[in-house]
Amino acid sequence: MSAASVTADDFPPLPAPTFGHRVAVWWMILKTSLGERLVYRGDFALGTLMRFLPIITQIFLWYAVFDSIGDPEGDSAAEIGGFGFRDMVAYYLLTMIARAFSSMPGLASGIAQQIREGEVKRFLIQPIDLIAFLLITRVAHKLAYYAIAVAPFALVFFLARDYFVGGWPSLPVFLAFCGSLVMGFLIGFFLEATIGMIGFWFLEVSSLLFVIMLFSFFLSGHMFPLTMLPESVLTVVNWLPFKYLAYFPAAIFLEKIPEDELAMEMWIEAGWLVFFIILCRVAYARGVKRYSGFGG
Repeated sequence: MSAASVTADDFPPLPAPTFGHRVAVWWMILKTSLGERLVYRGDFALGTLMRFLPIITQIFLWYAVFDSIGDPEGDSAAEIGGFGFRDMVAYYLLTMIARAFSSMPGLASGIAQQIREGEVKRFLIQPIDLIAFLLITRVAHKLAYYAIAVAPFALVFFLARDYFVGGWPSLPVFLAFCGSLVMGFLIGFFLEATIGMIGFWFLEVSSLLFVIMLFSFFLSGHMFPLTMLPESVLTVVNWLPFKYLAYFPAAIFLEKIPEDELAMEMWIEAGWLVFFIILCRVAYARGVKRYSGFGG
């Protein structure tokens, strides 16, 4: 058969990848990403452990704040936004866990850089979805982080057990807390991934990312409970997705959210998650259509 007579009909079509094939690919990506995270184990472990140092500073800081307005502890202990001193320390520890789930350092800037330098084109010619690939690598990062941080977290929570005045929450509340952490992780991922997709239209997104992350840091409740905000501001903040990144999981655990409102809040969080998944997918699909593939 001569080369001139060869047509596409002479080659059988490639079989469509099955779900099992996709799972095998995802598992390989997860193992590879875990290996990459643990190459420099000492540096990764030291960086993880150093994040626990601000805990002592925060305890002294909030003690000074409550001491300045009244008694930090006791029957007449002062409260701010429905939180006493012990509640505030417990809240801060819980927001550390929530932010460890929802924070995505370098994700948006990394996506924009790949678009700018042309590296994203390999995802257009290989049977690997960019968003799925990035999601799996982030899961690997969180697994590696908590594999190292679980012991320090357990120690810190054991030493600070007296600050949890309400004790351990009921099973339904604890399950809602775990669910909010998982959805917070996914909201944080798809929110930052969507920002990164703006790189298809603009070469630099660092300024926009800085502004959004600044709002996220303050309006997520990472620095202080959102109930400390003025009522007019709190009404607006409650309609934004940022509170689900830190405040909401901590408030669930401390049972600061009434039980009759908890289910509705969980559904709202799930609604925000679906919104950002769709927004991220739409931005990626439209961005690829105008992508020129320069660089790389």
